[in-house]
Amino acid sequence: MADAIKVDGLAEFSRSLKKLDTDLPKALRVALNEAADVVVSDAKRRVPTRTGRAQRSIKARSTRTAVRIAEGGTRAPYMPWLDFGGRVGRNRSVVRPFRKEGRYLYAAYFDRKAEFGEVLTRALLDVARQAGVEVE
Repeated sequence: MADAIKVDGLAEFSRSLKKLDTDLPKALRVALNEAADVVVSDAKRRVPTRTGRAQRSIKARSTRTAVRIAEGGTRAPYMPWLDFGGRVGRNRSVVRPFRKEGRYLYAAYFDRKAEFGEVLTRALLDVARQAGVEVE
């Protein structure tokens, strides 16, 4: 199910930025988070709320060469069950129909994939311009 967007040369780009200025790779992380926020905000809108913990558990996690979107965690351990379904509880008695493609996170990603790519491209170009690299 992991349909990823791979940017060829991103690691080399990050290393080159670090040689120019040690703060530029941080700008790269911010650019990746900016692109991920497109999907995160859409996924959060899709999640049903009672307390809001499940919505707040959806977050972008990035390094200078990758970005991931996580859900659940210790504050909302039930979020993956909400998204994908399955059986939980005593004797696995609570059933939610399983969906391999999920209900919220992957749906938001596939609906916003084009916008994600555009924002990512624009953000990476902005980082390159900050570094003083001419970009067409």
